[in-house]
Amino acid sequence: MMDERKKAQAVSRLRRIEGQVRGIQKMVEEDRYCMDIVAQTRAVVSALRAVEDVIMENHMNTCVAEAFRSQDSAQQREKIDEVMSVLAQFRKHG
Repeated sequence: MMDERKKAQAVSRLRRIEGQVRGIQKMVEEDRYCMDIVAQTRAVVSALRAVEDVIMENHMNTCVAEAFRSQDSAQQREKIDEVMSVLAQFRKHG
């Protein structure tokens, strides 16, 4: 479960990203200069990574921390595997 402050932060960022994506769609529809569009898509990618950071930090501080406090080795292994899987995806997709 997400901390309410972190949730509000993520939702706020996602709303801004939503607006940015609508702006990019309009740029494409208006045949704007390709490199201007690419610059905007890079900004959205960066903003999404910032949301990922907020969510990952929350996950580490809640779900992962709870698994380790529980002393349940299966639950601990599950959380480690989840995090390692995500890290592997980050490495593949940069």
